[in-house]
Amino acid sequence: MHWTGLLRYLLWIGGLLALSTPLFLFGINAWVERVSQPWLYADLDQVPYNRVGLVLGTGPTTARGRPNPYFVGRIQAAAQLYQAGKVDYLLVSGDNSSRYYDEPSAMRDALTAHGVPKERIYHDYAGFRTLDSVVRAREVFGEQRFTIISQEFHNQRAVFIARERGLEAIGFNAPEVPEWFNSNTQFRERLARVQMVLDLFLLGTQPRFLGEPIRIGVDPIQ
Repeated sequence: MHWTGLLRYLLWIGGLLALSTPLFLFGINAWVERVSQPWLYADLDQVPYNRVGLVLGTGPTTARGRPNPYFVGRIQAAAQLYQAGKVDYLLVSGDNSSRYYDEPSAMRDALTAHGVPKERIYHDYAGFRTLDSVVRAREVFGEQRFTIISQEFHNQRAVFIARERGLEAIGFNAPEVPEWFNSNTQFRERLARVQMVLDLFLLGTQPRFLGEPIRIGVDPIQ
């Protein structure tokens, strides 16, 4: 093939990909929203009871050292669920990949400051990704049915993962953050949903770590 013909062919392929990528992302996004929507709740009074609430991790502060509104909202929602009797225990799951970064302990401390007793809070220190947190809730902590606590966009993906893995999870939506704060997060979420589809349907991805079983309400808190 002459180089000009090859160039035209490559440009045609590039244009086709450029046009199809937004449609691909839109399709995945619509799929995730449709599957998860029946299982998401924003009204505390309407949330069904589950014994355990799974709080998805994020850091307490931003890179600039300011309070992280995602963290604040999740803690607020989790404390409300507990105080309303919608859950008996909270499983705080997040990244503890180094001694200097410990999301579960930060969530525990914030929850106790909101009146949740320490003996009602279990820690998952290997919740490095949403898939890890959701799957470990069953494989390590033995929970088949639980309430996931995060912002709505995150709950959509987490509940989708749970339902695809055969778990009877629902989501309670934490307060949303200001629009100006979450523009980058929303873009990353679109990419995370593509990765999720690959993990679930092509790669068969499993949590990075599993470990010895821990039974919430039975085994001592780690």
